Amino acid sequence: MKVVAVSDSKGGIYNPDGLDPDEVLKWKREHGSVKDFPGATNITNEELLELEVDVLAPAAIEEVITEKNADNIKAKIVAEVANGPVTPEADDILREKGILQIPDFLCNAGGVTVSYFEWVQNINGYYWTEEEVREKLDKKMTKAFWEVYNTAKEKNIHMRDGAYVVAVQRVYQAMLDRGWVKK
Repeated sequence: MKVVAVSDSKGGIYNPDGLDPDEVLKWKREHGSVKDFPGATNITNEELLELEVDVLAPAAIEEVITEKNADNIKAKIVAEVANGPVTPEADDILREKGILQIPDFLCNAGGVTVSYFEWVQNINGYYWTEEEVREKLDKKMTKAFWEVYNTAKEKNIHMRDGAYVVAVQRVYQAMLDRGWVKK
């Protein structure tokens, strides 16, 4: 995939031919914003959300996709990198439009997962290379995605609800394993 748009608190930029993320980051560090990046068109953050893209990744603040703009979202996938970027009302609209949503507590769980890996390493006094951590993270996150996706498809429910079902099933199984409840 190629990155065609990015934004910050001051606005966004767009280039349908793609943007070099390293160059955009360098520009932001030097100029305080991504705005006016050479070779890109300045756009508003609202316009960025409504671009015709394969993947939209709201990654900064909550409730940027609401019932007011959800119908204008053209992405095929909304990867919720921020916490709560989509309101419950917008959830329903995106689902009706057939847009696949990767819910925030699944999509942005990588940091928490790596923190768990650090804890495991510290307890054992054995440390993995960065490559090993990335490999383990990829495996764990990919497995979690497919569990949620398959559950949502099987039960014909929203991905967010699929994630809740998987989570509750895991808690129930842990309770069974510990003898806290019986089948």
